[in-house]
Amino acid sequence: MATARRLLSAGAKVVLVDLPTTDGRSRTEKLGEHARFVAANVKDEDQLGVAFDVAGELGELRLVANCAIIGTPGRTIGRDGPMSLGRFRKIIEVNVVGTFNVARLAADRMRHLGPVNGERGVIVNQAAVAQTVGEFGRVAYSTSMGGVAAMTLPLAQDLAELQIRVVTIVPGVFDLPLFDSLPHEVRESLDAQVPHPSRLGEPDEFADLVMHIAANQMLNGTTIRLDGAIRPSPR
Repeated sequence: MATARRLLSAGAKVVLVDLPTTDGRSRTEKLGEHARFVAANVKDEDQLGVAFDVAGELGELRLVANCAIIGTPGRTIGRDGPMSLGRFRKIIEVNVVGTFNVARLAADRMRHLGPVNGERGVIVNQAAVAQTVGEFGRVAYSTSMGGVAAMTLPLAQDLAELQIRVVTIVPGVFDLPLFDSLPHEVRESLDAQVPHPSRLGEPDEFADLVMHIAANQMLNGTTIRLDGAIRPSPR
């Protein structure tokens, strides 16, 4: 939502996409008349097509922030035996397949636009520090985040002739609503894990980086860590 607010303040119009079971619609309504919500699954081509159609009604699709991620914990061998292959597959399908699905469909819309200052659009994907650090019980999540990071450069190279850039942000631990119910001592422990600044990241800091990526044409085909130098321990 911070990224949506920042884009709106810069004069853009935004379309937020999330599952129909979320509170995305009510949250989007609070953003004002230039924000629309579309319920869609990132794995579903037809549903995403509707979202991009709505975006096209508002204006030209120039920027996509591609941040649909799930990460249910689960160890390879748990108390009940090996991890369910379906559980592993679901995380890969949402995080890797879903990210690519959004990127390819967005690029297909962008390629029909006329270039502005030498480019047609920017796709910002999201991974996580788990791609390089690894944690017990996060094998599926870490694998999927590595996949998102690994697709960044080849995506950018594939889309270069279309004048479309691709960058992946790799955030650390950010202050999200899911942390609101944590006890104070747990929050302090999370803060202490970040070397500097010793606190959780702010959503506005993520939004700041999205805006900078959009403005800086030399940022392409790369992953950018936004984590305060955090390197979580395996446990």
